[in-house]
Amino acid sequence: MSEDPRTALPRRLADSYVDALVELDPITGTFLGVPGSDDRLPDFSPDGQAAVAGLARETLGRLAESESLPGADDAAERRCARLLRERLTAEIAVHEAAEPLRAVSNLHSPPHAVREVFTIMPADTDEEWAAIARRLRAVPDALAGYRASLATGLARSLPAGPRQVSTVIGQLGEWIGGADGGWFAAFVSGGPEALRAELDAAARGATGAIAGLRDWLRDSYAPGVEGAPEIVGRERYARWVRYWNGTDLDLDEAYAYGWAEFHRLRAEMRAEAEKILPGASPWETLRHLDTEGEAVEGVEEIRRWLQRLMDEAIEALDGTHFELAARVKRVESMIAPPGSAAAPYYTAPSLDFSRPGRTWLPTMGATRFPVYDLVSTWYHEGVPGHHLQLAQWAHVADDLSRYQTTVGMVSANAEGWALYAERLMDELGFLYNAERRLGYLDCQMMRAVRVIIDIGMHLGLPIPADSPVAPGERWTPALAQEFFGRHSSRPADFVESELVRYLGMPGQAIGYKLGERAWLRGREAARRAHGADFDAKKWHMAALSQGSLGLDDLEAELSAL
Repeated sequence: MSEDPRTALPRRLADSYVDALVELDPITGTFLGVPGSDDRLPDFSPDGQAAVAGLARETLGRLAESESLPGADDAAERRCARLLRERLTAEIAVHEAAEPLRAVSNLHSPPHAVREVFTIMPADTDEEWAAIARRLRAVPDALAGYRASLATGLARSLPAGPRQVSTVIGQLGEWIGGADGGWFAAFVSGGPEALRAELDAAARGATGAIAGLRDWLRDSYAPGVEGAPEIVGRERYARWVRYWNGTDLDLDEAYAYGWAEFHRLRAEMRAEAEKILPGASPWETLRHLDTEGEAVEGVEEIRRWLQRLMDEAIEALDGTHFELAARVKRVESMIAPPGSAAAPYYTAPSLDFSRPGRTWLPTMGATRFPVYDLVSTWYHEGVPGHHLQLAQWAHVADDLSRYQTTVGMVSANAEGWALYAERLMDELGFLYNAERRLGYLDCQMMRAVRVIIDIGMHLGLPIPADSPVAPGERWTPALAQEFFGRHSSRPADFVESELVRYLGMPGQAIGYKLGERAWLRGREAARRAHGADFDAKKWHMAALSQGSLGLDDLEAELSAL
């Protein structure tokens, strides 16, 4: 790290940390648009993990001195210092508990990061394709490091959950299968002819590495974790809650809040369903809408439809509820590559906006797309959800710090904003009929169910007497899957994918609803403070220009705007 601790205030120290982290994690460098990152991959081995943790410890040690410097009591410096300390402390706790040695997830693990980074790399020139080829040749070593970490975890009796392992084995099989030679071969097929032999050979090597990892997981690792617990228990769960949410939650209060939201939303859903299919339950009505409701036919057609939805939202909201810079207004609708998890997702723009923000729709083989839930989902993933927040962060990165607007992101802050964005569009009348509003409530219900089952099954909590499923019993993954399936419009494969996600990323899924609660409380406090002078547009832009905050700080900061 080049910054002198005797002269670096917290924001400069935080950005010095980002520079050093990118050297260790070039995937992060690609997401940020840092030159020179695009032909390398991280070291996922135990030694590589130790290097990242060592950087975090070194930075924490320097932070105390940084905070004693003249100027460190400035509000912007203090906010950055609090975030940096909280994030690095949470990350070190996860490392010291050896969680990366059991990191198997259907959404958030090294193999997924390796594949996803190729989808956001620049690919317009021969030089950029040559970087892609070099990164492809790095895939075998990167996955070998990951395998070494899992083997070390197994030797230390730190197994991943069997269901996560079997799911990832299936995903890796999808990536290497198909008549076109697998995902990497298809990806390089659009490259320049001048590099054809090099790209094809590099893609074959990457595919072979994925196949080797799949075979090792199936033949060696899976038998070693057979019978291992899928739930993590209170101690591990609390650690992950801090990591994903930036706070130490009262988990029993959060569990009760999830149930309160479940009952409130179920009543609202019944009212909307009655307008569409009198006498039917909300989920019978949603199944009816799957075949009889508004829908878009065709994969390219739904991509264009979602693009128009975001473009129309920007046009309607800019100047009324937001004040958007020109580069923030650019967002692209994309189709997710095969083998992705079932849930849509968003990738943020590079810091220089040379790569725009993008929403991604996994089609799961479908060619017909009911839109009752896609509308609010794209308000969540795109505009005014993830895109407006994360693109605005990139826009103000020079005024805050790159750390606060990129790698210091707290999941519950971002997911809470995106869920708040769905609710905002409902408040503003964009969900203008019962069909779309029922879809929105169904999405909200999924987030409430997440709070209930994620906390409930990992802690083995009792199920209340007024539960429609298994009252008086204690949560298990099987009961969680049944409960989710009975209170969601999603198909069985989506429900299965979501449950595996919760098992592999404990504490993350609760941040949507709990983060939304913090955003709503902060807005209400600001409204009370300003009275008739409350300006929603001004508040929104100030809120989106703060950069990342954990839930420890978010509500208080929003209330003071």
